[in-house]
Amino acid sequence: MEMMVGCAGAMALTHYDPYAYEIHEDPYPTYARLRAEAPAYWNESLRLWALSRHADVLAAFKDWQRFSSRFGVSIDAGTFHEHASATMSFLAMDPPRHDRLRALVSKGFTPRRVAEIEPRIRSLAVEYLDTFAGGDRCDFIRDFAGKLPMDVISEMLGVPAADRAMLRGWADDMVHREEGVQSMPQAAIEGGLRALQYFSAMLAERRKKPGTDLTAALVTAEIDGDRLSDREIIGFLILMVVAGNETTTKLLGNALYWLWRNPEQRELLRHDPTLVPRWVEETLRYDNSTQALARVMAADVEVHGKKLREGDKVVLLVGSGNRDERVFPHADRYDLMRDTSATLSFGQGVHFCLGASLARLEGRVALEEVLKRIPRYEIDPAGLVRVHSVNVRGFSAMPLGL
Repeated sequence: MEMMVGCAGAMALTHYDPYAYEIHEDPYPTYARLRAEAPAYWNESLRLWALSRHADVLAAFKDWQRFSSRFGVSIDAGTFHEHASATMSFLAMDPPRHDRLRALVSKGFTPRRVAEIEPRIRSLAVEYLDTFAGGDRCDFIRDFAGKLPMDVISEMLGVPAADRAMLRGWADDMVHREEGVQSMPQAAIEGGLRALQYFSAMLAERRKKPGTDLTAALVTAEIDGDRLSDREIIGFLILMVVAGNETTTKLLGNALYWLWRNPEQRELLRHDPTLVPRWVEETLRYDNSTQALARVMAADVEVHGKKLREGDKVVLLVGSGNRDERVFPHADRYDLMRDTSATLSFGQGVHFCLGASLARLEGRVALEEVLKRIPRYEIDPAGLVRVHSVNVRGFSAMPLGL
């Protein structure tokens, strides 16, 4: 373990390792110790800083000039570099390049385009739920949460139905990490290459035969004569499949899990289904899909008496900031009626998540239909399997009794 000095000068033991499986199982006790004892924490073996308090994470989100995104948002050695934008699109850019690309992408990702797909999201949700709602058991991730977001994203992008399971497998490979492995696993590299090849071919086809999907909109997006390059479009498509799919899958699983663990909150929803949006928002705060986002220091900054130097790697612990008692009273309580307006789950500043409205829409519609069709679900804890990732938190298996 690594030694940190507490505020009173006594030595306190605090250790944060984003690769450790025990952190993936339950990071929140460690987060609490970091906030109390080492709000600017240095991991010598990984050579990175971790910021855990809400105020510090928020300030870093807003200060892109010093907390730069140009190396990407994952701390993995294989992805944290100056060419990260090839697969992470504008997540791995700073203004003004970031603003140019985001403005062009937004031309095809308008609020109206997102709102128009609500009926289709509901139709897909009902279709999947009806395949098992009358039975005794299902696996919520395999049979529903893992399928719905991929279908929504795929239909937006124009990915054929026959290819979606294959794409989801590649996306899963890209985020999974084996215990003790700090570099990008071979399966993740291969998944990324296959996705790159797939979308390169799809884009070439779309340039020959334009359509009405989001990919076609990206091809034709233009501002003052400026257009997206093939590389920029492909980077965004990969980002959509990985970030847009994986995080929503985990949101849905986390929502079911924590409602099941908190029967008094479940009773609130049973009496008032209009609270579903609050269910989504409190899950985003309490146990967000995205737990940590990396930055690289573009200048020296002092935080809590520690000198973060230019070139240092920093991880912003979103999951910890969302449990900070300084902002959220009784933060470790799952409470659908709390004020979640200060939640950090979609970031802040120039990098505020472009897909936030889509994620909220999918979450609301999917969970409304879950409440209608399998209201008495029970989770089999013996069959729960967690994802192991340095960024994403959630389940890969969730067996339900219906």
